[in-house]
Amino acid sequence: MNFRCFDTLVLNFPKSGAVIVGANAHGKTSILEAVCVMVRLQSPRSSRLGKVVKVEQAGFGVAGNAWGAELQVSFGSRKGVEMKVDDEMIPRQSEYLGLGGLIVWMGNDDLELVRGSGRVRRRYLDFIGCQLDHAYRDHLNRYNRVLKARNLLLKDRQLRESEIAAYTELLIKHGQFVSASRRALVEMLNPEAVKAQHQVSACDERISIDYVCGSGDDLATSLEMTAERERRLGQTVVGPHRDELDLMINGMAAADFASEGQQRTMALSLKLAQGELLQSQTGKMPVYLLDDIFGELDPARRNALMNALPVDAQKLITTTHIDWMEDDFEVIQMSGIGSVHKAD
Repeated sequence: MNFRCFDTLVLNFPKSGAVIVGANAHGKTSILEAVCVMVRLQSPRSSRLGKVVKVEQAGFGVAGNAWGAELQVSFGSRKGVEMKVDDEMIPRQSEYLGLGGLIVWMGNDDLELVRGSGRVRRRYLDFIGCQLDHAYRDHLNRYNRVLKARNLLLKDRQLRESEIAAYTELLIKHGQFVSASRRALVEMLNPEAVKAQHQVSACDERISIDYVCGSGDDLATSLEMTAERERRLGQTVVGPHRDELDLMINGMAAADFASEGQQRTMALSLKLAQGELLQSQTGKMPVYLLDDIFGELDPARRNALMNALPVDAQKLITTTHIDWMEDDFEVIQMSGIGSVHKAD
């Protein structure tokens, strides 16, 4: 209810998934976004949930039957986020997330994973880390809050060294956890991405992912070495917020030397690797949300991608047409935007 362009929308998806077909600007992406918000309490399109509220409405609600439970998420500018499972209020987001499922989001803008800024790649790792380990989400959130407070102190004309030192200790504690977790994630993702690249590209493209730690060998030592620079610039210059991933294809930087087709395939491989890692580490099968990613792929790579997806996974797919698709899926047609949409 009151989510993006919809007043009300009711959909039933088969266990295997469905294809949502329609022209652009008819709300296809918003359906997948609502699923992601219901499952993971976050949107892949916006960092703030208030942005998904329908214009001139006070809040939104999303509910669904998933994994044997009734999930409900509502949001309002005054009350914030409220969560229920089987009509029982869940007070903590970490508890709600622990009861839910896993998501792999694949969107047309995933190309930015390869040629965009480091922030995009950090967010990719964080989305995986938060689903695998609730402690990761806690440490990441605490690190970001400490970083913001510490940067404000560094900008102050009258430096309060004792307060900076206190925040530095917290920054080290939470930053070291995040860095170690990201390094482990990349080590596990690498072989899965290599396998996925071969499946989708159907050729011998050698790719690799290398973790570049923004903390150096040791965060505490790096902070000591950059103290003078920090005070001159008024910001923290080392830490997980400076982490990066080096993406290579055939021994060269993918962002600089790969063709657009190779870059798109590599982005898809990173997301397929995410799904394999989530399943192998948790024993749960993620839901795959594929948002209009086929328009820039040739028919061979489109069907290669479909074949690379786990057979048992539920797949919710948006596209403008399906004449290329070899698999049989239930099709939901988006005829337009009205006050109420219902489709079975």
